[in-house]
Amino acid sequence: MTRDVGERGAGPSEKDWARAVELIAAADRVALACHVSPDGDALGSMLGFGLALTKAGKTVVASFGDRRFAVPRLLRFLPGQELLVEPSAYPAEPEVMMTFDASTMERLGLLAPHAGRAGELVVVDHHASNTGFGSLHLVDPTVAATSVLTEELIRRLGLTLDQDVATCLYTALVTDTGSFKYSTTPEVHALAARLIETGLRPEEIARELWDGSPFAYLTVLGVAIGRVTLEPAAAGGHGLVWTYVTRADRAAAALPYDEVEGMIDVIRRVDEADVAVVLKEDDAGTWNVSTRSKAIVNVARACSALGGGGHPRAAGFSSRESPPDIMAALRPLLSA
Repeated sequence: MTRDVGERGAGPSEKDWARAVELIAAADRVALACHVSPDGDALGSMLGFGLALTKAGKTVVASFGDRRFAVPRLLRFLPGQELLVEPSAYPAEPEVMMTFDASTMERLGLLAPHAGRAGELVVVDHHASNTGFGSLHLVDPTVAATSVLTEELIRRLGLTLDQDVATCLYTALVTDTGSFKYSTTPEVHALAARLIETGLRPEEIARELWDGSPFAYLTVLGVAIGRVTLEPAAAGGHGLVWTYVTRADRAAAALPYDEVEGMIDVIRRVDEADVAVVLKEDDAGTWNVSTRSKAIVNVARACSALGGGGHPRAAGFSSRESPPDIMAALRPLLSA
């Protein structure tokens, strides 16, 4: 049985933390998973925790449930990727399984059946749309990133926070806060300081994340910008700007799907729109829809109604419909 995160309060109880510590400390082998098409918070939190466990002598296996199993190019600098296995090599019935940054069982993709068969399923997440799946919930929608909860669990377990672990967690924190533009609090900066104190180089991580892209990206970005639509009266009068990228667009430039993820950050700059939407067709023909709001519209509510989820200012969902039909379904749901 699942429960909405709102029914469980603002975050994990001391009993939840104690139970998680007990389960993980007693386990010889821990299976880790994050959501499909992993972003920095998902992969960074999972690998950081996996590295901390292995340094404590635990056997760890980690994965994500994509049919095309590949770490996004921007995240290939992260330590700990030797822990990764393809979904086909993941334990079928793990004794203890942990998920990172996944708000629903479905977000685990090919690993969802494994999660359903796990002896204990510990869910580490910060999405308000978390459905409450799993047997133990370390879920707090008030924190800036899943990595905040991951670092807390590492501390409570008495595990080592070294430079490799910190690099993963810092990457998770800096990506989910938009390089400290969103969800920024004194606690977020205090955590960043603790991670930097291990000796990691923030400028090197920033360069890996934001200062590089293949030339083909500019070609496809130009195509996407060429078909941008601005609707000033949409989103309750707060404005909507949107565009889409087809798999044919990418194929013409030989651009992999994961390279178009950052286009939403270009489109959302438009002054006349609070809401930005980019529809991206993957290699299988599914449209993955990224939405952003600057300050007013709750895009998580809209995306949740269409089978997705996320945060009030950043959310997404997937669909097999055409871009016009997807926008026709999304447009009336965009409100403050």
